[in-house]
Amino acid sequence: MLAQLLSLIPRHVFTQVEREFPSERKARVFSRWNQFVCLAFIHIAARHSMRDGLRNLAVNARKLYHLGAKPVARSTFADANSNRPAAFFQALFGAVYKQCQAIAPSHKFRFKNKLFSLDASTVKLSLDQFPWASFRENRGGIKLHALLDHDGYIPSFLEISNARKHESKVAQALTLPKGSIVVFDRGYVCYRWFAALMEAGVFFVTRQKKNMSYKVLKRRPVNKKQGITSDQIIQVMSGGKPLKLRRVGYRDAKTGEHFVYLTSHFSLAARSVAEIYKERWQIEIFFRLIKQNLKIKRFIGTSENAVLS
Repeated sequence: MLAQLLSLIPRHVFTQVEREFPSERKARVFSRWNQFVCLAFIHIAARHSMRDGLRNLAVNARKLYHLGAKPVARSTFADANSNRPAAFFQALFGAVYKQCQAIAPSHKFRFKNKLFSLDASTVKLSLDQFPWASFRENRGGIKLHALLDHDGYIPSFLEISNARKHESKVAQALTLPKGSIVVFDRGYVCYRWFAALMEAGVFFVTRQKKNMSYKVLKRRPVNKKQGITSDQIIQVMSGGKPLKLRRVGYRDAKTGEHFVYLTSHFSLAARSVAEIYKERWQIEIFFRLIKQNLKIKRFIGTSENAVLS
């Protein structure tokens, strides 16, 4: 099973990424591929510790040979996790995403625009073991920022930061494809960022904040049978400059709950705007799968570089 999973990452792709990073001394003794095989096994097999995982691998030494790997001493493995730049694995992630992107099925909507969901999730850590991850008083943590591509529901961007870093700072540094639609919750609402997205030709869908101040410029006809309560063109002020947005009200027929959305896409059907935001739930499912299936409560190493790896 491990061999089948590793076959999804062709060795020539791994080697291409490896060439982008200078090799260390003794790399031939314990290669990056060997390190990756060990990390993958420990996580996928849900081993309880580094010692437990490496002992399991040592028992299967003959089988490891066919994977291009071999057993390794615990100290050697620990040093590699602490000292080899975690940026290598981030680059590997990007290379694998490009492969997945080429064969991923399209999203479920009729429009052809790329659709992304943006969100972040916090993982709590013990300050005693991870002093570099100081978050709040007597609390530590890291934050996983993710951009989910709805073509196949695969992450197209991941960044791990200290939990203190606000989501909006990562979002504003992103470069999204022209014509794409990005959906996010109210935590990302920033009119200056909205203006920058619109200038770059990127559409967005989000929830309206309750205390938002705006002026209604135009009211559009609505289909109340579809749950649409309002469809308006509004104006807000951003840095002293007027910004034109679309405001859509929607009432869920099952729960009776009322939602108000903001978007920069003026030609989509109002019901489609509501359905796009509902589709944002997929990134919540992604975070849940990550937390339930990967060993992120016990990391194989306590240094920042080891955790990022």
